[in-house]
Amino acid sequence: MARVALGFRAHSGWAALVALAGPPTSPSVVELRRIELADPAIAGSKQPYHEAEGKKPKEAERIVARCIESSRRLAREALGLAVDELRRDHHVVAGCGLLLASGRALPEDVHAILASHALIHAAEGEMYRDVLVRAGAHLSLPVTGVRERDVLARAAEATGRPAPELQGRVAEMGRPLGPPWRQDEKLASLVAWVVLAQA
Repeated sequence: MARVALGFRAHSGWAALVALAGPPTSPSVVELRRIELADPAIAGSKQPYHEAEGKKPKEAERIVARCIESSRRLAREALGLAVDELRRDHHVVAGCGLLLASGRALPEDVHAILASHALIHAAEGEMYRDVLVRAGAHLSLPVTGVRERDVLARAAEATGRPAPELQGRVAEMGRPLGPPWRQDEKLASLVAWVVLAQA
């Protein structure tokens, strides 16, 4: 059984997932996928706070709550499927790494968020990160959050390798897989590497 760590970079309605396995000194990508976190059958599910903006208070709360519940379900299902497939391939999932924003804490009140367009954007980003954390908890997987701007330094610290070497190695990891291997996948790989090195 090979140990594997998952890395996520979330967006509005979806997340990049990368699974790294092997020795922490030289891991390889064993899984790469896009997981959908918004249900297209639900109006506004991709950007629920935008959808709720300008609505009456009770309607706004209903829209946001419905979309959050749907995204939590989709995250649990998608992560559960990925973990099941990795286990069938004789991998033990050690944990998950999640890239975080660098912003301040959000107000808890939906209406305070809806009063600021900047907070609306921040709340949607936070919502998609939160559904991934909850999905990990649902599967009893520890989730390590790392601020995106700090991930290269954290990976260098965790692996004992210099940052330029890590950047080159991550760029090479995607070559055998073919596209897509963009910034999303590279950063998700770095945060997964942090988790793998610390496991």
